[in-house]
Amino acid sequence: MSRYQATPPVDSLVLYKTHPARVLGVGDKIEIQLDGGSTKRVRPKDIVLLHPGPLRSLGELETRPEGAVEDAWELLEGEQTTLEDLAELAFAEFTPVTAWASWLLVAEGLRFCGTPESITVRSRAEVERDRAEREAKAAAERDWKAFLERMRAATPSAEDRGRLAEVERLALGQTERSRILEALGYPQTPEHAHRALVEVAYWPANHNPYPARRGVPGEDAALAVPALDEDEPRLDLTHLEAFAIDDEGNEDPDDALSLDGERVWVHVADVGALVAPDGPLDLEARSRGANLYLPEGMVKMLPPETTTRLGLGLQPVSPALSFAMRCDEQGELHDIEVHRSWVRVQRLTYTEVERRLDEAPFAALRATIARFHARRQTNGATRLALPEVSVRVENGEVRIRSLPRLESRELVTDAMLMAGEAAARLCLEHGLAIPFATQAAPDPAEEASDLASMYARRRCFKPTRLLCEPDLHAGLGLALYTRATSPLRRYSDLLVHQQLRAWLAGATPLDREQVVERVAQAELAAAAVRRGERLSNQHWKLVYLRDNPGWRGEGVVVGLEERRAVVLVPELALEARIRTRERLALNDTLKLALADVDLPELNVSFRVLG
Repeated sequence: MSRYQATPPVDSLVLYKTHPARVLGVGDKIEIQLDGGSTKRVRPKDIVLLHPGPLRSLGELETRPEGAVEDAWELLEGEQTTLEDLAELAFAEFTPVTAWASWLLVAEGLRFCGTPESITVRSRAEVERDRAEREAKAAAERDWKAFLERMRAATPSAEDRGRLAEVERLALGQTERSRILEALGYPQTPEHAHRALVEVAYWPANHNPYPARRGVPGEDAALAVPALDEDEPRLDLTHLEAFAIDDEGNEDPDDALSLDGERVWVHVADVGALVAPDGPLDLEARSRGANLYLPEGMVKMLPPETTTRLGLGLQPVSPALSFAMRCDEQGELHDIEVHRSWVRVQRLTYTEVERRLDEAPFAALRATIARFHARRQTNGATRLALPEVSVRVENGEVRIRSLPRLESRELVTDAMLMAGEAAARLCLEHGLAIPFATQAAPDPAEEASDLASMYARRRCFKPTRLLCEPDLHAGLGLALYTRATSPLRRYSDLLVHQQLRAWLAGATPLDREQVVERVAQAELAAAAVRRGERLSNQHWKLVYLRDNPGWRGEGVVVGLEERRAVVLVPELALEARIRTRERLALNDTLKLALADVDLPELNVSFRVLG
């Protein structure tokens, strides 16, 4: 039996797990003393004898003997040895102190490795390789600790930006964990990653992460736009006055109105003339679903050149897909036609048209379209006059402007709905597969006249669905409807145009299965766009409040929850929940002051003023 496997005598030095121990007693079990003075009874196989002793105190091992370790290694390189021989060669004697010092060399694993009775002396090549790896690891650990110190002090270096991309991936929902965030003591959430990135100035304080977090492209598509086929037959409508009516600053005018006797014309940018099914532009638009409208700017689903060429009123004459219809006294549409056309369009703002509603041709348009509007109301269309605002970021400053309820805006909305109904009827009549926009009737069906009831009414409606089977759109009061007037901005509208153009040209349109597949892909992308827009608007409203800490205003109680009230702030079109001890009623108006803004969490709190 090897001396290292023999029963250790009292006062001998043994190895217990990775720690030194002194033997106090020997029996069925061996009593040992550990560093710090505690004792333990262990089985013989649980310990390894390093030196028979005598060792009077573990404190003796704290002495580090001088020796010739490097010489011993060079002399023994490539051989096998024992703990006793290594101690005598490296320290010139074998004592408990030198035995422990020698074992620490073996445990280190650089020059020596193995067991007390069989120690391998490693080669120079192995030692130099491991030494380099250990030095690199130690340098990396020092660098890591220095990096974390810079993060805690919020003083990152330029070189740290590459490292912080890991945290950014978590902030954007692209991964679930970040070693850096964990080391800094933050919870592993996108919101806390956002907070950390702002604190170290990796992101600016106002950074909007929501489009990227929803996976929405942040730049316009960089694709070539083909030339327009000038030989394609088109109806010349340039003799008609045509008006593209939009908000001031609108960058993608894709619809316009004309009045030709009793006929209303709705002209729509002929995007399908340049975007063919399954071509590069079509695939790109389908993958995006819709334009992304953000307070800080717009990202288009099609290359900007498409708008430059096709936007109504951006060129002296524009190609259009024009819908003509008559509206009878009951508001029903008749004599529906659709043509590829040339139009000459004048651009106006809603405010300009509002002042001219009693002039020609707007007075006649107003009277005709009013009949269509009345039919929709009779059929249960819902009018929810909830506050709306425009949120813009201009030169780094957030500007919030209330959108007034203009009759001109309602006029254009109804005209576009007329075109949508006309397109749906044409497609149904000619067997063209298209996405019909449908919405189930809400329950209950009471009218809403105040803010609280309109807020509750809106929550009763289910989202609009795009289906290939025609069905009611309850919110619009239309038995048949499709979206067809925004092909520069929405893929589903473009798809309707492609089907109508195929029919007009005598070509084979897409079948139902192809349409369903395209709608599913585009609507998935469009849902992400809508979510990104909604969260972005909330983000910038909160930036505005954070930058105006003295804000005071009014809120209207639109909902009551346990111990909280849901309040709508009209001037910001912002919903918040507040705690109050007062008994409140729906539609109560409260005077509010800003209490706190947590931008990463997208939370805002107000206090009620007495």
